[in-house]
Amino acid sequence: MADTSARPVPTAVGPTLPLIGRSDTKPTWCPGCGDFGVVAAVEMAVKRLRIPSHNVVIVSGIGCSSNLPHFLSSYGFHGIHGRAVPVAEGIRWANHDLTVIVTGGDGDGFGIGIGHLIHAMRRNVNLTYVTMDNQIYGLTTGQSSPTSMMGQRTKSTPEGVIENPIDPISLALASGATYVARGFSAEVKHLADLIADGIQHKGFSLIDTMSPCVTYNKLNTFDYFRQRVYKLEAAGHDPTSLPKAFERSIEWGDKIPIGLFYRATKPTYEDLEEVLQGGPLWTQPAGLKGHEKVLDEFI
Repeated sequence: MADTSARPVPTAVGPTLPLIGRSDTKPTWCPGCGDFGVVAAVEMAVKRLRIPSHNVVIVSGIGCSSNLPHFLSSYGFHGIHGRAVPVAEGIRWANHDLTVIVTGGDGDGFGIGIGHLIHAMRRNVNLTYVTMDNQIYGLTTGQSSPTSMMGQRTKSTPEGVIENPIDPISLALASGATYVARGFSAEVKHLADLIADGIQHKGFSLIDTMSPCVTYNKLNTFDYFRQRVYKLEAAGHDPTSLPKAFERSIEWGDKIPIGLFYRATKPTYEDLEEVLQGGPLWTQPAGLKGHEKVLDEFI
């Protein structure tokens, strides 16, 4: 039988160095926000893998969920709207020793940032992207987002959303991501298992997380998801089958699957790019030596 669950992770690996924890910055989220479950799961996953905090970089864009790097004691980069992925790619290529995690919301990742996301997935860059998908723009107080459901009434769509929503799981599968999963922020341990597994996976990992906005989205609530979610591993899903992953990815309604949809082993961008085969960029010599003749033609 195929392995349908997240891989077991080590509990005592690496040197005795400070592990990730909470920072002194108090979260800015509303009481009851689903993102509290996500930050707990990220912390739990990284601690379980025993990755020293100085070897972890969390990159985000703009939005409520993009404040997450401030609340953990690892390195963080809070960038501009929709540009978290290219920043994370640069960090990863510059220093392969770093564990690079991207965090952000559905607006940042599936709206303005979707072009970067698709190309990072098709390149199979060795990153882990944890989205906090609340199906609304929360920071700007309740407009429809790319994942809002058809007919949903919001401040920007008082008569109801008329656009089909982005399906992050199907998009990731079609774009070439080699680890595709969905979590639910109320299932913190299950989500932490997926994040830890995604970090260990060599390639692009997307963990799309249903993270309810308790203030501006009164449709996709915690109760809404609790009544509908089921775990793929309990249903006997085979995550090595791309066709079966696509079949599960379009399930949305009375039943919503969470867990690992798909996992594949393929060369990463770092494996194939000749420059990066020479090691992390920071270890390589800088300067123009050896290229003077080429540059002279343009001067």
